[in-house]
Formats: sequence, structure tokens, C-alpha cells
Amino acid sequence: MTTRLRFHWSLSQAGDGFRRSGATSRMIGLPSRDAQLELCRCAERNGIESMLMAIGFTRPDPTLLSLSLGMDTTTVSFMVACRAGLISPTMFVQQINTLSAVLGGRVCINIVGGHTPTEQRYYGDFLEHDDRYARTGEFLSVCEAFWSGREEVDFNGRYYTIEKGRVSTPFVSPERRAPEIFVGGNSGQALELARCHASCLWRFAESPDALREKIAPLLVDGVETGLLMGLIVRPEHDEAVAAANRLIERFGAEARDAQRSFVGRSDSVAYNSTFSLANSSADGWITPTLWSGAVPYLGAPSMALVGSAEEVADAIIEYRRSGITQFLFIGWPDHEEMERFGRDVLPLVRAKERALEGAWAARQEVGPCR
Repeated sequence: MTTRLRFHWSLSQAGDGFRRSGATSRMIGLPSRDAQLELCRCAERNGIESMLMAIGFTRPDPTLLSLSLGMDTTTVSFMVACRAGLISPTMFVQQINTLSAVLGGRVCINIVGGHTPTEQRYYGDFLEHDDRYARTGEFLSVCEAFWSGREEVDFNGRYYTIEKGRVSTPFVSPERRAPEIFVGGNSGQALELARCHASCLWRFAESPDALREKIAPLLVDGVETGLLMGLIVRPEHDEAVAAANRLIERFGAEARDAQRSFVGRSDSVAYNSTFSLANSSADGWITPTLWSGAVPYLGAPSMALVGSAEEVADAIIEYRRSGITQFLFIGWPDHEEMERFGRDVLPLVRAKERALEGAWAARQEVGPCR
């Protein structure tokens, strides 16, 4: 109960708030730097710890973009996404260490397995889902060997062989000897990868009750679990619901077809299970505040918390009771939703968090009933 809730935001929509509604074949990977920089600065004003820098053929390179934006920001960190198999672990460590030196340690890593075999093949990667996760385990083992401070790294695995590996650029941070590692995914392979190598597993949202049992093994091993989800906050509940309905009114068959096509190509357990959950709800509501209505139009990350500031804060605390300790949000549009979160929701969350910790401490002092 003493773990403080942490909040992050995705940079992926800055400058194009509805990019997920279209076919990937029409997405442009040029960064809207002014919009992205403004969202990063907004994050610094509103209690957001880091920005997720997504990876894929429809996006700019996340490491280079982090460097560019980091030079014009001061406190926000950059959560650089990486897919093992697209870069050697030695080169990746060298890149991340260089980024840490330039940005004063404001970098962490989001390891993902990839969600579409077709896209993986664009990069020359032909492994299946489970093999990709096995390779990622080796990838992180090599990276961790470098970050442990070894002068030379030797590794002989199924996917990687490193002989007397050296990286002369150290990881630079006032707080850590290595970057914090996040792992994304809902599969058993993702859970095991996080258990062995990460500080936190990212999942798409479900109800607190559904998540409690699934994340329990990670919590026992001291690994946190976080949720990637949308956010729609308004002064009153009805206003938030109306905003959610207006969001999807702009989309039609083309957006639905784009998402169906994506799911049909994807071998991601996280994406497919979230679409199944959304389709299982007759009215789009998984809980009184968890809404799946945008998923058929904007994809799995659009499973959203919807409600007043008080309702959303209560929902976040309920997730905290289930063991969730980190949140990675998106919004429509991101800038306005982030401002509402920092101004209206976050102070309530911190107050409720303190009350929860106080109640837990009081129970510890009293001890078990006799």
C-alpha cells in the first residue's frame, strides 16, 4: 500500500488525435514536433512522469524523437519503445546510454513483442509470437549484463551471441544505474518476461475484479502492473458520457473496417482480448466508469475511464486496491484531457491515496483481530 501511484501519457496522437481511426497504410510517420513538444511541456505542468514514445513503421524513430524533444524540456522523461530483433542489444544499450547522458537520465524503456506479423516482416523479423517473447528475454539479459557494469559481456543463446561485448558510454542518471524497464502485453509470455526483467507490466484495461487474480503472481514477485487506457473527464457524469458518445459519432464503417482489418492481422493477445471484451458488452460499459465504446473505432488503447473528476479518481483508487499502481493515458484531444487530469483528478487521487495509506497503517498498528 505504500507504493505511490504514477502517471504517464502517450505521445502517439499529438498533432493527429484520431490517427488510430484510419488504415495504417495511410498513416504518415512525420512528427508534428510543435504539437508534441507542447504536450510534453503540458505533462511537466500536470504531474505526468513520462511520455510513451511508440514504435512502428507509421511513426518516427522513438529514440531520435526523444532526443529532439528532450532537449527542449526539463523534467518529463521519455519511455522509449523497443522491439527486440530490430536492433542488436549492444547497439540498443549504446543508444539508450547516450540518450541518458544527453537528457540527464530522463529515459526509461517500454519493451513490446510486436502486434502484427506483417509489420514485423517489414523489418526482416519472421518469428512467431511466442518466439518473439523468448528472444526478448535474451535481449534483455544481454542489456542487463551491460548495465550491471561488466567490463566485457559474453552471451551465447538461441537468438543472440555476444563475444567480449563492450559499451564505453555508461548509463547516466542521478537516481539509477540502469533504465527502468516496462514490458507490454496481456499474454502469459508477457507476464513471465515482466517477472524476470521488468519493474512494471503494461496491460490494456479490464475491470478491477478481472485484473486482481491475473496480476497477483507479479505482485508477489515485486513487479508492478499498470494500465494503458483512455481518459474522458468532465465536471459531471452526464457530460462525460455525452463527450464519449460525441467522440464515436464522427466515425463510421471505414473506422470499424480499419480496426477489424488490424485485429485480423494481429497475433497480439492484448489487442485481441481487448476487442473480445469490448464486443462482449452490449452497451459498451464494462463497469460504471470503464467504457469500451471507442474500441471498435480507435482500437484497444481507447478502452477509457469516463466520468466526473470524483468518479475517475475513485475508479483509479479502486484499481489501486486491486494492485494497479501505474497508469498510461491517452485523450481526445490529449492536451485538454491532460489539463483536466492535472487540475481536477490528480489532487483528488493524491488525497484519496493518502487516506488509503493512513487506513492501512492504522490496521497495521492495531494488528490482527483475536
